[in-house]
Amino acid sequence: MNLRTDPVVTTTRGAVRGLRQGGITTFLNIPYAAPPRGAGRFAAPRPHEPWDGVRDATTPGPNAPQSERKLGRVDMSPYFGTGWSRGEDYLTVNVWTPFDADGDLPVMVFVHGGGFVAGSTRSALYDGSAFARDGVVLVTLNYRLGIGGFLDLPGAPANRGLLDVVAALRWVRDNIAAFGGAPHNVTLFGQSAGATVVGGVLAAPEAAGLFHRAIVQSGNGLGAFTTEQAARVTMAAARVLGVEPHADAFAQIPDARLVEAASALAGTDLRTAAHHDPLIGLSPFSLVLDTQPAESVAAGLGADVDLLVGTNTEEGNLYLVPMGAYATSTREDVDAVAARAHPDPVRLVDTYRGSRPRAAYGELRSAIMGDALFGAGSRALADAHAHRSGAATYSYEFAWRSHALDGELGATHAVELPFVFDLTGLPRLHGAHALLGPDRPPADLAPRVHEAWIRFAATGDPGWDPYGPERRTTMRIAADWIQVDDPRGEERQAWA
Repeated sequence: MNLRTDPVVTTTRGAVRGLRQGGITTFLNIPYAAPPRGAGRFAAPRPHEPWDGVRDATTPGPNAPQSERKLGRVDMSPYFGTGWSRGEDYLTVNVWTPFDADGDLPVMVFVHGGGFVAGSTRSALYDGSAFARDGVVLVTLNYRLGIGGFLDLPGAPANRGLLDVVAALRWVRDNIAAFGGAPHNVTLFGQSAGATVVGGVLAAPEAAGLFHRAIVQSGNGLGAFTTEQAARVTMAAARVLGVEPHADAFAQIPDARLVEAASALAGTDLRTAAHHDPLIGLSPFSLVLDTQPAESVAAGLGADVDLLVGTNTEEGNLYLVPMGAYATSTREDVDAVAARAHPDPVRLVDTYRGSRPRAAYGELRSAIMGDALFGAGSRALADAHAHRSGAATYSYEFAWRSHALDGELGATHAVELPFVFDLTGLPRLHGAHALLGPDRPPADLAPRVHEAWIRFAATGDPGWDPYGPERRTTMRIAADWIQVDDPRGEERQAWA
């Protein structure tokens, strides 16, 4: 293969033709597993059948069944995409590579977010051109979502969406050298639900050796459901659909009906006598594990994988500000979210009030939500990795504030993604109701964040001091970058 003259690559299943533009060659919609159709929707991923001739890889393909997802007044279409693009052959990857790739470039594999029910490689934010421009082979992937990907069903393997990600990593191992990438230097990274999946893959024995570094952006190392909680969702889904709670019965139901049923499960109360709901009611789907990823890492899994983990300063704002619930929050709202998130809600609220004495109720509510969903689990994962791993651990906090929605959106969930992908110039990201708001961010911020992610992928060092058991060093990223030790330490201790 010579990407300079002919953008055709032969994979283990057949040849694909990409599209060369400038110094970058792009391959879209390459299968890494067989189409999940019929009963196969609830089975482990299987190898794709080989194809004859050269498969066109120049146009986007279908994605996982999902409903269109919106969040109040903020335009999240660059993040979620435009909903379901139908077609069965959607377990696919997109690849961006420099046209002069030499076969030994660092590889980065991205897992999108979307609450385990939405998102795809078609989303505008996941264009990998900037990575390829800067000497990285970038891979994005689709995986099963909602009922097909994460409902825990008797007669079906658990965590099918996670198994898809592992299958995609096997595809990378077997094929990425043909695209110019180094199979011995693979970084798995993801955001939100995708980051939680990355944490699960980090703790999965079957993924050992398939990747060498991991980046967890606003994930949750304590975000898995117990089997008891998952069974509650399964029973609710079976009632909505009017079928028995078994894979054989669900396999008879068309995807469109499964998508409708998944939407009807929102708000399912998963609190049990022994466990709180790690997603505080925002999604009825997550990983289903007997041991949380952070606990598995504390036991030594993933010890040979370098880890970069972090969150945004005001994660919870995304779930309040666009719906008008931030400014109208009351003490009762703060108490309610604390009760849903923590076994000692009074102590939790007192801790946050003590560290934020001038905070309005909206700020307190957002801070507790953000830590319940992302912060506490991310810190637990970083602590576990730093204590038990022979590999390096790094931490960041993304603090640049968007002035969208009258200045209230702030350093919210997902706001770091355009900086990581160096795509802050996308028009739909700017405006009073867009993710980055009406103001332009500092010109050097996206290139610097993007460079740090690439540096970590290439070398295992993003450019600041490691996070350790004694010194929890964290890089606070905004217009100025400031290295701090154990930020929000009192609030961290409240979740310990």
